[in-house]
Amino acid sequence: MSNDSLSEAEIAALREIAGTMVPADAKLGVPGADDPAILADIVRSVGRDLPLVRKAITEITAKSFASLDRDRREVLINDMYGSRAAPIVALGRVILGAYYREDRVLLALRQEARAPFPKGYTLEQGDWSLLDAVRKRPPLWRDDRKELAK
Repeated sequence: MSNDSLSEAEIAALREIAGTMVPADAKLGVPGADDPAILADIVRSVGRDLPLVRKAITEITAKSFASLDRDRREVLINDMYGSRAAPIVALGRVILGAYYREDRVLLALRQEARAPFPKGYTLEQGDWSLLDAVRKRPPLWRDDRKELAK
């Protein structure tokens, strides 16, 4: 097993896990995260999260994931994700990041299949008063400018 990429066995397990986390939906016209193009993007995107993703895959497969039916697979994934443990959160982030980069998914969501910039997207203004509590907090960082002025 290479330390800088997923093994074929890990990719096969990842395909099953991704397809469970985000299944295809013919009604909505969206592929699942186990789609070959999306899976390839997931594998390419692992990057610095490789140790955590590898650990999540190991933890999931250790629970006889391959032998479970779809409903039990979903329960297992949901329970693990509910723990908010770093490995499963990293795995979810990598899978969802690649999934929502897929043009077919963006088009099904009625979004232009393009990068957000340079055109950007228009967002409705929210309630800025929600930030009042943050604004009232003291600074969380040290002001090094004072030290440099001495």
